[in-house]
Amino acid sequence: MRLRHVADRFEHYDEGELPYQQAWSESLRREEVDYLVDYLTRKGWVDRYGKSSTYYVSVDGHARLAALEQTTTQSSKAFVAMWFDESTTEAWGKAIRPGIEGAGYEAVRIDRKEHVNKIDDEIIAELRRARFVVADFTHGDDGVRGGVYYEAGFAHGRDIPVVFCCRSDVIEKIHFDTRQYNHITWDPQDLEGFRRRLETRIVAAIGEGPCGT
Repeated sequence: MRLRHVADRFEHYDEGELPYQQAWSESLRREEVDYLVDYLTRKGWVDRYGKSSTYYVSVDGHARLAALEQTTTQSSKAFVAMWFDESTTEAWGKAIRPGIEGAGYEAVRIDRKEHVNKIDDEIIAELRRARFVVADFTHGDDGVRGGVYYEAGFAHGRDIPVVFCCRSDVIEKIHFDTRQYNHITWDPQDLEGFRRRLETRIVAAIGEGPCGT
């Protein structure tokens, strides 16, 4: 059921596709997949092509998918994408985390979270749960941090707001695709100013969070 175009069809009883259908629907048996396809058909979200075992996503089904993609979470979590380095430790502790918390949200940094899953899976899970993302594009002499770009791009693709930040001496070195966005540039000598600006930007762009006092 790897559909690439709006009018693509899929074979429900194709043995080659069944493992993918089970994985995507979290089904253990064929009967569970059958049940789900029948449910989607009755809801009008998929249609059967004639009397064959071929199906396609209906207009209502595509509308439903679009609505789900645009749904924003009311989570209290803010995912932080940044360079995990000694040079950014103070910025995290004195500006980024307190700035997020001051706006009423919980700051989530994946390297500080206890988990037993694959790190990539945990990152995606936390991004999906986040109300917004704070992405700091500061990097060292070895070049840009690809993970930060990926996480900010993932958030953009899901309409999750992104607050862009970067240390002032690095801003001219970041990728041109993201340089167009309004970054909060910060100076290590004025982390309190960074904290205030970050908190203000979050409240203005996202609104006050539920964790505020």
